[in-house]
Amino acid sequence: MQKLIDTLKSFGIEIPEDKQADVKKALSEHYKNAKEVAKTLSKVEGERDDWKVRAETAEETLKSFDGIDPANIKSELETWKQKAADAEKEFNAKIYDRDFSDALKAALDDVKFSSEAAKKSVMADIKEAGLKLKDGKILGLNDLIEQMKQSDASAFVDESQQQAQQNQARFTTHVGQQQTPGSMTKKDIEAIKDPSERQAAIAQNIQLFQ
Repeated sequence: MQKLIDTLKSFGIEIPEDKQADVKKALSEHYKNAKEVAKTLSKVEGERDDWKVRAETAEETLKSFDGIDPANIKSELETWKQKAADAEKEFNAKIYDRDFSDALKAALDDVKFSSEAAKKSVMADIKEAGLKLKDGKILGLNDLIEQMKQSDASAFVDESQQQAQQNQARFTTHVGQQQTPGSMTKKDIEAIKDPSERQAAIAQNIQLFQ
């Protein structure tokens, strides 16, 4: 605006100093310099070009629908929406099955089975039981395993029975290694503190207690 005031002055029109601020303000409300005009023009031209591209794209899109029944378009759109929904559902189901299998394997780490085939059979039955996975845990799994142990005990190892058999074998071997049948007296046997070992000794020397 100062340049405009100077231009007016060159034509003999001089603005008093105390009025120049008001004149600049008034001129700025109604006039723009060349840079401002160019900037505004560039913005308008950019918006014009953008709308032109949009209009051309819309026109081409509309042309692609020439001769097509709107009802068919709607039907095809619904078909693709259903395909997308089915694909997402299938993907989520696969992820759930993977997480369920991982959680089941981890939960069965401490369960002893009579064979690998028995383990696979039990795992298959558990998956078919419809239990739900929540926060990485299978709800109701422990109760179901206890029910399976009652209905199909042969698939599992009876740990208490296994331990008793191991103890019996160990104590029988232990006694047999140190004493041959008939070499112990009844008093010797009764002095054995360990109940399992004492029972094994009695079994080997049963004639002393008849």
